[in-house]
Amino acid sequence: MISGVVSPAREALVRIEVRGPTGAAREIEAVVDTGFNRYLTLPPALVDLLELGFEAPALATLADGTVTQMDYYRARVLWDNHEREVAVLCSDGHPLIGMSMMYGYTLRIHVVDGGRVGLEISD
Repeated sequence: MISGVVSPAREALVRIEVRGPTGAAREIEAVVDTGFNRYLTLPPALVDLLELGFEAPALATLADGTVTQMDYYRARVLWDNHEREVAVLCSDGHPLIGMSMMYGYTLRIHVVDGGRVGLEISD
């Protein structure tokens, strides 16, 4: 099970470890974003720190409908005690965990300050 907490800003947060190809690793706090259908976003400074390898450019549609170009990278994520290789979009702002990362899991959020966030593999 993956667990986290609801912040005073009403964001559902979970902590995950992200690893680059050279072995660099960082534990990060990421926002659960059910409106984001891909795996993970990371800010440019973290992409550089982890020395993630560039994969390809991509067009992404933001929440306000704006279409922008972002770059895809590859990273390994420790997810529910298992390492997964995932596509990462480089994007300014707080890291986001999207629906593709959570696919196959049940998401539960108690939406109050300090409320529990839980992701559990679905039967």
